[in-house]
Amino acid sequence: MNRVLIIGGAGFIGSHTADLLLSNGYEVTLYDNLSEKTHLNKKWPNYINRNAKKVLANVLDEKKLLEELKKTHYIIHLAAEMDLNPEFKKFMDVNVGSTALIYELIIKHNINIKKVIVASSQFVYGEGNWKCKKCGVFSAELRSKNQMLDSNWDIRCPKCDCNNGVEYCLNKERHQNPPNHYALSKYFQEKISIQLGLLYNIPSVAMRYSIVHGPNQSLKNTYSGALRTFAICTKIGRKISTFEDNMSLRDYISVYDVARANLLVLQKDEANYEVFNVGGGESLTVKELATEVSKQFNKNCKFSSVKEFRVGDIRHAISDISKLKNLGWEPIYKEKDTIKEYVNWFKTQDFDKEKFERTQLKMRNEKIIIKAKK
Repeated sequence: MNRVLIIGGAGFIGSHTADLLLSNGYEVTLYDNLSEKTHLNKKWPNYINRNAKKVLANVLDEKKLLEELKKTHYIIHLAAEMDLNPEFKKFMDVNVGSTALIYELIIKHNINIKKVIVASSQFVYGEGNWKCKKCGVFSAELRSKNQMLDSNWDIRCPKCDCNNGVEYCLNKERHQNPPNHYALSKYFQEKISIQLGLLYNIPSVAMRYSIVHGPNQSLKNTYSGALRTFAICTKIGRKISTFEDNMSLRDYISVYDVARANLLVLQKDEANYEVFNVGGGESLTVKELATEVSKQFNKNCKFSSVKEFRVGDIRHAISDISKLKNLGWEPIYKEKDTIKEYVNWFKTQDFDKEKFERTQLKMRNEKIIIKAKK
C-alpha cells in the first residue's frame, strides 16, 4: 500500500486531504505539533479520520521527522506559520527551514520518496500584473503605507501615472513578486522544492492555493481569514471591519476541491517539477463575501464606518487555473454553496469571543491593521 505522510495533517486542508486519500486506498500518517495557535490543549481534533495514523511532533524535530520519512512514499507538506504577525525569523525557520530539512533528510539518508507536494500561496504574486491602455502590462509594486493612509487604494501605471485606471490581469504561474514575509517564505519553499527536486531527482510539486474555505477551519486562530472573521462578527453582533473600500477582489476555493487537486498531482507524473495555481475560478469582493455570510445568518450586513488597511496587503488576488485544468482537474464547488455549508458548520461550534476581541485589539496596537486618515 502506498503511504502518504501529511505534515500539518491535523489542520484544515490536511484533514480533508487525508479523508480523500484514505477513501482512495492510501495509507495516511498525520504529522502535526497541534500548535496552540490552532488547536486546543494539544488534542487531536474530533474530525480526524480514525483510519489515519497520528504522530505528535514538530516539523523541525529532525529525529522524529526522519523516522517518519523512512516509512513513507509520498509527502504532502502543509505545515506552516501563517498570517502577518511580525515574527519574521519564525516564518523563515518554520516554513523555509522545514522544507529544506525534508530534502536534506531525504538526500542524506537516501530515502526513496516518490513525490513531495509543497503548499504555497497565491500571495506570492503580490500586487500581480496590471495592464495600462497606453503603456501595456506592468508588474505592480506594493502600495506604500502613505498611499494607504490617504485612502488611495488603486493601482496606477508607474510610467504614465494613468488617471483612466488600469486593468487587473489574472495571476499566471510564471509570475511572482512576494509582498511580505509570509509570501516570501512560501516562495522560498517553492524554489527549494522544485530546484532541489530537479537536482536530486525527487519529483516535486508546488501548489499555490487561493483562499481556501470550508468546515473544520480552526476558530481558535483569529488573526486572519475573512470568512471566519465575518462569521464571528455576525454571530456576536459586531460590525464588520471596513478594509480599504471593501471592493478588493479575492479568489476563493472549496477545501474539497483543494483535496482533489492534491490527489491529482500526487498521481500524475505530468505534474512533476511544476507549480500550479489552485483556485475556484470565481471571485468576490470583500463586500460580497460579507454580505453572503450575513445572509446565511439571516442578518443584515453591517460594516464599520472606520476605514482601515492591513500592512502588506494587496488590492486584488485572482489566479488563472488553466494549467491545473489542463491536467484534468477543475473546481466543482461554488463559493456560495461553500459559504452556506461553512456557516451551518460554524453554528455548531464554540469559539472564544474574548480572545477574538483581544486579537482584534492586538493587531491594531501592533500596527498590523492601521486606520486610514480619511
